[in-house]
Amino acid sequence: MSSLPPPHRPAVIGQNQYGKAETRVVRVVREGDVHHVRDLNVSIALSGAMDEVHYRGDNANVLTTDATKNTVFAFARKYGIESAERFGMELARHFLTSQEAIHRARVRMEEYSWHRIAVAGSAAAEAPREHSFVRSGEETRTAQVSFDGTDWEIVSGLRDLTVLNTTDSEFWGYAKDEYTTLRETRDRILATDIAVCWRHGWDGGAEGEPHWDESYREVRRHILEAFAQTYSYSLQQTLYEMGARVVDECEEVEEIRFSLPNKHHFPVDLEPFGMVNESADGAVYFAADRPYGLIEGTVLRTGAEQRIPVDMTNL
Repeated sequence: MSSLPPPHRPAVIGQNQYGKAETRVVRVVREGDVHHVRDLNVSIALSGAMDEVHYRGDNANVLTTDATKNTVFAFARKYGIESAERFGMELARHFLTSQEAIHRARVRMEEYSWHRIAVAGSAAAEAPREHSFVRSGEETRTAQVSFDGTDWEIVSGLRDLTVLNTTDSEFWGYAKDEYTTLRETRDRILATDIAVCWRHGWDGGAEGEPHWDESYREVRRHILEAFAQTYSYSLQQTLYEMGARVVDECEEVEEIRFSLPNKHHFPVDLEPFGMVNESADGAVYFAADRPYGLIEGTVLRTGAEQRIPVDMTNL
């Protein structure tokens, strides 16, 4: 059957993909009385020889999205979830090798953290319960695995990591026009919700595959340490310092991209109440949620190619 569009029609199909979005899978591993939880939200996108289903409704090359959902559950049982990245690789490889019509698979994952609940008064005071967990209010871990049958691209990340410095931040010397009202400051609160993703230089070869969980912890640690240790004259400067610290310290990372909303904290005008809102023992601020400045940027290892899409940090 022809893969050409219907005759006498000017429209042709462009880039397309399909799959099952947001399959929630929870894997519990029981080591005697001690249990472990991995909690993922998995979205799969498949692309390839799909002209005929668009032009003529011929479904011969279409693996159902229901089958992709079922594969997520089956693979969680068969292979376990060692890490989001490794689980995504197993899924992507399966779709490429089992379906001739599929030429590229992309697996996106969010991972939610659970921590053991500590119970006072147990045999060991404050000992964590082996099978009782509380959902962490920390960031959401993310991962994207793409595979075309030859090349791998692994992008790890996180979002909603909220950080704040109560000092060691200034903002002054900026361009001004007739609409500028913001006052310069030599001491301000700097706060943001970090959304970031980083691309690994590993190309899928037999050697050098990162230990994904350890790599994630190290990247996260360097981001937080750089935020805390940078005397900041702008959020842009802090963005670079966080990215540069990761590239300096994590040899497996080639590229890292941030999206940083500037969570403004404005000193409250207390003069109408006869108060001065600035003293050695502290001050009162209004935390504005919107509108907010949005600072975004990519930091690359020298010589590396920028490949992370500009909007990927907000997935």
